[in-house]
Formats: sequence, structure tokens, C-alpha cells
Amino acid sequence: MKKSHKIGLSIAILLILLTGVLWGGASYLVRFALTPPRSADFATTSWQRQYDRYPGMQAWHDSLTNRNALRDTFMVCEDGTKRHAYYIKAATPTPKTAVLIHGYMDNAIGMMMLARMYERDLGCNVFLPDLEYAGLSEGTHIGMGWRNSREVARWINTLPTHFGDSLSVVVHGISMGAATTMMLSAQDSIPSIAAYVEDCGYTDAWSQFAKELKEDFGLPAFPLLYISSWICDAKYGWHFTEASALNQVAKCRRPMLFIHGDADKFVPTAMVHPLYEAHPGPKELWLAPNTKHALSYNNYPEEYTQRVETFLHKHAGW
Repeated sequence: MKKSHKIGLSIAILLILLTGVLWGGASYLVRFALTPPRSADFATTSWQRQYDRYPGMQAWHDSLTNRNALRDTFMVCEDGTKRHAYYIKAATPTPKTAVLIHGYMDNAIGMMMLARMYERDLGCNVFLPDLEYAGLSEGTHIGMGWRNSREVARWINTLPTHFGDSLSVVVHGISMGAATTMMLSAQDSIPSIAAYVEDCGYTDAWSQFAKELKEDFGLPAFPLLYISSWICDAKYGWHFTEASALNQVAKCRRPMLFIHGDADKFVPTAMVHPLYEAHPGPKELWLAPNTKHALSYNNYPEEYTQRVETFLHKHAGW
């Protein structure tokens, strides 16, 4: 075999090996990010975290159980998979209804501290969906807000079944739930939505994944993130750049309260500023002092409640 042929063959083998390594690495990243293992005892551990973090939570939970106020509902999606949600009717009938959207690798129980705030302190109905691949909901993967915004829209259209007609709805999300909230906010087809609250949501899935890829693995976005996004598109029907809260919030005309911890390094505090600037409608921004990711309510429960209540009274007529 000629020397040039040997060199060409060696290069071809190296390219094949490199392609295999990159494809394998990208496939691993998609599995790692979008289909992490799910805990069988998530309900017990999720409630225990609520009890440990928020004083009086167990007593509130027990009171709901005793009066059969915390209930389940299910919805079947177009692909035949089921989605689950909890709902709580206000003690006094009211049109005011909070839809609470949980974060990445969390579930609806992880939003119960805000359910208590809305039900106990603000006198509202509460609805808490388990997003796809979370809690008791089925599904193929975590949708990073993009797919999830569609299922939340479907849930909101079912709310009159539980709470009656003429509802005034606030959609309130934390972290990925906040990104879901902002992605939903571009829709004008749900007249019952009066306002939105986003708490520490990211600008877009691509930027968040690129940050995590660099911090956790010491790798740049190119080429793994590009290949991973292509795999996600081929497998699940969406790519990472589509999941953009920034693009969607720019289409929102309804009021939105932006909340972010000023010491958030997981979803960097800097992300909230372009999101806030992009929103063209009524809006307010609160940076919770000395607060890390998703801990604004934990650190300032009274101020958090007051800011949400004041915002909804001013902008949603609550």
C-alpha cells in the first residue's frame, strides 16, 4: 500500500472515531439533560422538603387533607400519554386562580409553598400541573418550557371545569417553570389569563445548556451542543434554540412581574435584564437581595407575598 493511501486511511479512521465519540457524547448529553432518572418516592421526599423549608407547611397540608381540598385530575394528550395536576378550591368561591409551574427535575409538590401563599394569604383557587416527565405525569422527556407551554395552555382551558367560568388567572412559574410561563405568554388566545409572574427563568435553553456544559464539563458549546440540539430535534421534534423565553416574552402584552435573586449563579441574575427589557407591556422587576437560585420566597416570604399581591391588585384587578 502506498504511503499516501495509508495516510488517507488513517485520517478516515480517525474521522470515523471522532464522529463516533462526538455522537456518543452528544447523545449522552441529551439523555443526561432531558431524561434523568425519576424517583419512585418523589411525593414523600418532595413534601418533606416543603415541611423542612417552610414553617407551618405540614399543618397547612394536613388541613387540606382533612377537608378533602387537595385533589387530583388527569388529562390525556394527543400522543395518548397522561398528564397529572393537583387543584385546590378557595375556601370562598372566587374567580381568582393561580396556575403554578414547577422547575427542572421538580414536580407540582415543589410549588406548594406558593400554593399556600395564594390559597391562604390571597384567597385564590390554585392549580398545579406536573409537567411532562415529572411527578405523576407521563411523557418522553423534559421539554425545557417549549413543549410544556402547550400543555399548560391546554390545562388552563380546563380550569372552568374545576373553578367555574369567568376566571381571572395568573400564571406563576419558578426556574424552568418561569421559562415555561414566559413562553406561554406569547399566546393571546387564552382570555382568562390576567397576568404572569416569572421567578428566575432563563433566557433560552441553548444559553442555559451552554453555561452548564462549560461549568460542569469544561467544554465549549461547539460542537457537542450543536449535535445534541440536532439529536433533540430528530428525536423529540424541537431544537434548543427554539426554547427561547426571550423571543416569546417580547410578544407578551399582558402584565408580568419579574423576580430574580441578585446572587443567582445557576440561572445568572444577568439573564433577567434582557427578559425584562424585551417585555413590551406592563411590568415590574424585583431583585431579591443576597438570594441564590429559586430562593426568593424562601428568604423573603412576607415581601414576596406583598409584591405579588400588590402587582396583581394594580395590574390584574385582583
